[in-house]
Amino acid sequence: MNSAPPLLPSTAPDLSAQDGLTALERAVRQPLMLGLFLPIQNGGWTPSDAPRGTDWSFDYNARLVVQAEEAGFELAFGLAQWLGADGHGGRTKYRKNTIDPLLMTSGVAALTRNIILISTVHVLYGWHPLQLAKMAATLDHMSHGRWGLNLVTGFRPNEVGMFGLAPIPHDERYAMVAEFTEIMEALWREDTNLTWDGKYWQLKDAYASPKPVNNDRPIMVNASASDVGLAYAAKHSDLIFITSPGGADINAAVETLPPHTKRIKELAAAEGRTVHTIINPHVICRDTEAEVQQIVQAIVDGEDAEAVDTMVGTQKSSDAQSWRGHQRHQRIIGGNVHVFGTPEQVVDQFAKLKAAGCDGLQINFFDYEPDLAYFTRNVLPLMQEAGLRKA
Repeated sequence: MNSAPPLLPSTAPDLSAQDGLTALERAVRQPLMLGLFLPIQNGGWTPSDAPRGTDWSFDYNARLVVQAEEAGFELAFGLAQWLGADGHGGRTKYRKNTIDPLLMTSGVAALTRNIILISTVHVLYGWHPLQLAKMAATLDHMSHGRWGLNLVTGFRPNEVGMFGLAPIPHDERYAMVAEFTEIMEALWREDTNLTWDGKYWQLKDAYASPKPVNNDRPIMVNASASDVGLAYAAKHSDLIFITSPGGADINAAVETLPPHTKRIKELAAAEGRTVHTIINPHVICRDTEAEVQQIVQAIVDGEDAEAVDTMVGTQKSSDAQSWRGHQRHQRIIGGNVHVFGTPEQVVDQFAKLKAAGCDGLQINFFDYEPDLAYFTRNVLPLMQEAGLRKA
């Protein structure tokens, strides 16, 4: 018999009925947006077997999304993973099991009312723009305008091989993704048949319905650090997931982020657009520094060294330019920036990230359900007092 708690819908009020705003309009009005980086893969973001309850299952993640919405989070995000039978290997077989973010977000749409649900899709792994345009608009309707597409090219050589494809040079991948996006945008926008004879895709008398709920398209998201990737994001994305050039240390991050975020916003301004930057901190927060250090030490003591080495090695062997400043020991805990401390210290570090040009935080935790509950009780009120959040 399944003893898991039942899935219950969010008790949060429908904010769009109160303020008339779209989910994205409401999110970007926050001084600092909050998102939850869902652990839809085993091991979450931490290749360690230190004890915790974090789980990759749909039910667990659905409860997290509802919990985050009721706390007032604006975003919930799922990555996409294509790994072999051992995942990243090691005794934990880190990320061997993972659920699909497209199906995950469609499944939680009916349980939520306000939170933006973002799915990652590797569009060069066999997708056609007509197919994804229809699915994306359908999900946009299912979520009442709260669905977002994190459109990525893919960079891991093993993934390309899994799909029986030949490797594509880095800059050409972004040329392909740009054409893919332009076709989808045309399909979403036009109410007539579309014929397109492009370099990479062709359509003849194609039509996609339904049309997106708001602004002629769903919410568009990207994650990149290269010149061509940032140029794509500036032209097509609403939100961009950024990485710290200085690695996960908070002091190095806030020192190196300002020119990076400034450049992104200048690129978007040159396109006549506004792009909002989101960074991924791993938050470990407790009443005392000693308690925080105990958790950090337990994670490090439980390190799955083989999985860490495989993950780091895969990143280094690719042509991806994100995460280049991160050291191996920082990857044991996970997260692009480490935010550790008491509630007051965490809020102070959040303020520094905002000052460095970050518009939002896509947070991951070690033990998600209790850590998110602690964060909601102890950190969110202090963020409001500091002016980082509106009630």
